Amino acid sequence: MMRGRARAAKARTVGARPAAAAGRAAHPSVAHARRVLGIEAAAIAALAGRLGDGFADAIELIARCAGKVVVTGMGKSGHVCRKIAATLASTGTPAFFLHAGEALHGDLGMLERTDLVLAISNSGETQEILDLLPILKRLGLPLVAMTGGLDSTLARAADVVLDVGVAEEACPLGLAPTASTTATLAMGDALAVALLQHRGFRAEDFAALHPAGTLGRKLLKVADVMHRGAELPIVREDTPFKETIVEMTSKRLGLTGVVDVHGVLVGVITDGNIRRAFERLPDVQRALARDLTTRARRDSMTGPPKTIDADALAAKALAVMEQHAITSLFVVDAAGRPTGVVHLHDLLRARVV
Repeated sequence: MMRGRARAAKARTVGARPAAAAGRAAHPSVAHARRVLGIEAAAIAALAGRLGDGFADAIELIARCAGKVVVTGMGKSGHVCRKIAATLASTGTPAFFLHAGEALHGDLGMLERTDLVLAISNSGETQEILDLLPILKRLGLPLVAMTGGLDSTLARAADVVLDVGVAEEACPLGLAPTASTTATLAMGDALAVALLQHRGFRAEDFAALHPAGTLGRKLLKVADVMHRGAELPIVREDTPFKETIVEMTSKRLGLTGVVDVHGVLVGVITDGNIRRAFERLPDVQRALARDLTTRARRDSMTGPPKTIDADALAAKALAVMEQHAITSLFVVDAAGRPTGVVHLHDLLRARVV
């Protein structure tokens, strides 16, 4: 009976949620928030209509930069600068943030003559940025400005101007930077993505810059996780069986590749192969003393071996292992010669699994 009443109470509560939500939607704060979002959405939409030759010039200028893009600003614009610099850097355009005020107190040493400066000021009259202009001109650094003041001192000094002006701020007092910072941030994203496409930046390149991220792990290649060189367990077809066991033991992967006289991978010997071979030869000591015959060794070898290309995704290597119920794959070149081996444990450590 108690359980029945509890279920009924739960049903009444769940059924009441939509009505409660509808009631809260009429709250004055919700109306204020909608007004803010509407103003900021309109500010971003207006940017699209103002894009043109100036934006294309900015892309070409930044793409030709042999150094870094130095993004500078103050106050709320400075916070936006940090995000724009981070987005540029993570999408293939080397960039960093330079605090305009700190630049005047020693941080100008970060600048090099191969750099380009992206200066951000809504008014175009931020004093710290204006104080930087003579220094930037003396160093001969290209200057791209993001500003809403198209007749400002900053705009007149810039090589290229990106218009991020807004019709109004979302702040009802018209004081707190809101729509203007949102529009500037969106313009920074547009700049970064346009540069990404201009450079032919690929998902693999993005992953290389984000090795700890989920995408980075998804796009890891076999070459990034495989064992190679001295870590690669390899024996020839005529290698004595005892030496084969030593090779497997020393490389600690539980297997070894077997190559022919041309170095082509012809098979794989695993711990399981050896155990099964010894099951057919009860007197293990005698078998080791005389060594197994070539035929016996070939009979204990798994072949043809399952292989994968070094440029294949590590996730594909995992799929092949799962398909064939194995824990290792040899990596071979175009001629079939082994260049590496990837083990399930390597994929686990790289968090591909």
